[in-house]
Amino acid sequence: MLAKTLRKRYSYEPEVIDPRPFTIRTVQARPELFMASMASYYDLIVGLHPDEATREVAQAAMVRPVILIPCCNFWSEEKLGRDALLESIEAYYRANQVRFERVVFPFKGPKNIGLVSQPPLG
Repeated sequence: MLAKTLRKRYSYEPEVIDPRPFTIRTVQARPELFMASMASYYDLIVGLHPDEATREVAQAAMVRPVILIPCCNFWSEEKLGRDALLESIEAYYRANQVRFERVVFPFKGPKNIGLVSQPPLG
């Protein structure tokens, strides 16, 4: 739905990358797994509850702006709740000089906290 809204209301050309076979007719889709190596092609990466792609979306922040709203812990083998998951991703960003801000989005949670990031300078 986000991609559809971006296309219709704001004239963006989003592309949904998702291995599941669900598609919206008016939105361009690639039925495959997202890999961080794809990031340089895009202007912005949005990982809205990216499940198994969480790590790849976070790694994409090394080359492109990323909005990441993680939902499940596909980040580590440890059992991490929402706050610990966000803290672990933030630690990764800090270690790699990714500039980021934690943002609470204006919709009902608990999965309404995300990280808005920019690639490292230089």
